[in-house]
Amino acid sequence: MQPTDYVALIAHDGRKDVMADFVRRHKAQLDGLPLVATATTGGIVEAQTGLDVRRVLSGPRGGDLQIGALIAEGKVRAVIFLRDPLTAHPHEPDISALMKVCDIHNVPLATNLATAEMLVDNLR
Repeated sequence: MQPTDYVALIAHDGRKDVMADFVRRHKAQLDGLPLVATATTGGIVEAQTGLDVRRVLSGPRGGDLQIGALIAEGKVRAVIFLRDPLTAHPHEPDISALMKVCDIHNVPLATNLATAEMLVDNLR
């Protein structure tokens, strides 16, 4: 693992508390790993878990694209993106671009709790 092999954390508004709960339950596995998150998600995770999280812009303001750029630079080892698929998002093109860059660069992407559990179990 490189020092900048981030685990990226992203959650839509209706899933931020679910993300914080997920990270809290997996704190032992995530502690010591470099974490990066979109602004609000990162703030909630930090406040509720005490873990250090590098924060980029919020998703609608370009944070999804910033994380996508880190993926393209080879600085992200996994993405946990707890999406709300039943709500329209004005920045849907950015979300699609993030998912596409994960596919292009072969970065594991979990978009729900079941896949996030499997991903975290295999991080070390």
